[in-house]
Amino acid sequence: MTDRLLPFDAPLERLKALHPKKIDLTLDRMLRVCSALGNPQDRLPPVIHVAGTNGKGSTLALLRAMAEAQGLRVHVYTSPHLVRFAERIRLAGHLITDDYLADVLDRVEKANAGEPLTFFEATTAAAFMAFAEVAADVLLLETGLGGLLDATNIIRAPKMTIIAPVDYDHQAFLGNDLTTIAKQKAGIIKPGCPVISARQADEAEAVIERTALKARSPLYTAGQGFEAHQENGRLVFQDEDALLDLSLPRLPGEHQIDNAALAIKAARLMGWSSDAMDQGLKGAVWPARMQRLKSGPLIAALPEGSELWLDGGHNPHAARALRAHIDRLQARNPKPLYLICGLINTKDATEFFSHFIGLDAQITCVGFSSEAVIPPAELAARAAVNGFKAQAAPSVTEAVQHINDGPARVLICGSLYLAGDVLALSPDTWPS
Repeated sequence: MTDRLLPFDAPLERLKALHPKKIDLTLDRMLRVCSALGNPQDRLPPVIHVAGTNGKGSTLALLRAMAEAQGLRVHVYTSPHLVRFAERIRLAGHLITDDYLADVLDRVEKANAGEPLTFFEATTAAAFMAFAEVAADVLLLETGLGGLLDATNIIRAPKMTIIAPVDYDHQAFLGNDLTTIAKQKAGIIKPGCPVISARQADEAEAVIERTALKARSPLYTAGQGFEAHQENGRLVFQDEDALLDLSLPRLPGEHQIDNAALAIKAARLMGWSSDAMDQGLKGAVWPARMQRLKSGPLIAALPEGSELWLDGGHNPHAARALRAHIDRLQARNPKPLYLICGLINTKDATEFFSHFIGLDAQITCVGFSSEAVIPPAELAARAAVNGFKAQAAPSVTEAVQHINDGPARVLICGSLYLAGDVLALSPDTWPS
């Protein structure tokens, strides 16, 4: 998410300048530039296309781990990045190299010939070029914003689509009610292609069902066609054909059971083995989503015996999952709790803090590397609306240095920009 750009920074900066105005969702620009590039989107490995408000990245991480345990070569496209732009594009198991990224970006820039193009459209076109040129067995493709008019949605016939939980986020672009937002997310559904859906609010579920029916796409919905739950330290998955006893996800948080269910159902439709599913559950990692940080300058600055967690969830659904995880940690092993928070100005900070009401926690609001950051003092005032005694600090480093009265549980949360700044402090924690 941060702008630490390397050899490819020049083409990226030039591409950024092509469309500096507010986002306007359309597929026309993407179709035009990809046509000029020879339509790489039509020469990709089988695609699993994933949309939703929360859980997309975790579901993709689980799927990637399962596919690699199956012995497959896996392309992955995700956004945003945390520390390095190359995190967005994984080619047959490895992050794209700086030189290759610079090459495909240059080709996109030349093919575009100075026409309007958003930054995300340009980089998605570059990713499609790389995915078409490097052999792989499957492409895990995450939408950037919405689905229907997202730049990734020029894929005509994915192998399957997955819709993670739909909730409120990016309302300025996607709409102010769940029905409208769900229409955007369900826009990735293609005729005849299987659809796997998480448990959804009634409004979202109705939209997804109608869209799948109209497209004559088989629909598998969590809680109906399949389900998973935790039992005796194991994950139990059941659908109409099987009952599987599997390992719990390595990814922390009970909400990961639901993400795992989506990944397992997709893996079953792909014909992968239960052993690969089990290995994937045990091996998947996804940075900045309830990530325990055990090294680096921040944990070193805390009193001995402290815990340090990092989470980039920033919308209502993510905040609820975060609160549930905190409650479980505190119930199992109570410690003085400190929240270090930062948000950008497109997020409803008052609503975000409302999910932490009742927590006995000291909140410190901090700045980070984004022009859209809510100033720490202003963010602390919004926390106060929900009854918190919050303070402000210029940076996460300073906030941590003020925690010095014994072993503590520290959670850095809010913006992915903030999460990127935190990971950048410790190279051994970077996604690889």
